[in-house]
Amino acid sequence: MKAPRPRFGSQAPWAGRAQVSLPSRNTSPARELLKRLGLAVGLLLLLTLIVYIDRDAYADHAANDGVSFVDALYYATVTMTTTGYGDITPVMPHARIINVFVVTPIRIAFLVLLVGTTVEVLANEGRRALQDSRWRKTMRNHTVVIGYGTTGQSATATLLRGGMPPERIVVIDTSPQAVAAANRQGMAAFEGDATARELLHRAELPKAKEVIVTVGRDDTAILATLTVRQLNRGAHVVVAVRDSDNVALIRQSGADAVVTSSDAVGRLMGLSSISPQLGEVIEDLLTSGDGLEIVQRQVTSEESGKDPNEIDGEKVLAVVRNRTLRRYYETGAEVLRTGDQLVVVRKAPVTPRTPRVE
Repeated sequence: MKAPRPRFGSQAPWAGRAQVSLPSRNTSPARELLKRLGLAVGLLLLLTLIVYIDRDAYADHAANDGVSFVDALYYATVTMTTTGYGDITPVMPHARIINVFVVTPIRIAFLVLLVGTTVEVLANEGRRALQDSRWRKTMRNHTVVIGYGTTGQSATATLLRGGMPPERIVVIDTSPQAVAAANRQGMAAFEGDATARELLHRAELPKAKEVIVTVGRDDTAILATLTVRQLNRGAHVVVAVRDSDNVALIRQSGADAVVTSSDAVGRLMGLSSISPQLGEVIEDLLTSGDGLEIVQRQVTSEESGKDPNEIDGEKVLAVVRNRTLRRYYETGAEVLRTGDQLVVVRKAPVTPRTPRVE
């Protein structure tokens, strides 16, 4: 069902809707507003000093007691705002010339500053709406990361190191700090509740290829997974949960893969206690950017026809053929074919770590 078009004179069509937060280097609105306010006050004080220094050339027709500093400030205010009551006027010829060549340009500059600020605010809102519309039209087959805490940032860092462009990743989080952190990494982001269908639509989730849910709470993860699966039945959905008892429920909600964080951490701690070197190797595989890493990649044309053990520089753990996983000790993958994928262990490229937002 199509939404009704807004009537003439009604609220702007983009008002109240979550818009994408794109990476930007612009100054903050508060700083820009303070800067313009300072310029306006500076123009007002400049005009006040001009009138007060030359106060003998002005006449106060209301009180006939001369022009004080307060009168000069009053005259500058009503002059800059084009109110012009006429009770204080320049009477000397040189004062009128100063009003023509100095005061009038100051008044025009003040009006330009005032009108320019208003117009810029409206233009920025319109430009944001236009950017939001253009961005959503180009987003498809992208990855949506719901939750940008420690787990979400680790997941996106792995995606980036795997060669995924940051502009193909969309982050959704309730924290403005997390949204800002995603922008600093070059990713688009939305601030809001990830279980809201409207927000997920704005993030173009129905067109996404991959969805990663790392919200930190299992009940929220279940609701988010149900909503994601209703909006997109073809996406590959990976969900992180804390309690292993909720794994079956998460899978019934539509998750393709479930990672139990508490069990994984507990098993790693147990291995590190029983077999310290084994725990160190497992931690090394899970840690990106140093030592060893485990990846899944496509078989190259040069590797087609070879035995998996003949691959140089990498240790093949499994071969994926026709979406079927064949481990290194299983039959059926002794010769690699074009279109196969390899799960390999190799030396990790050294990359700088990025700061995290808790």
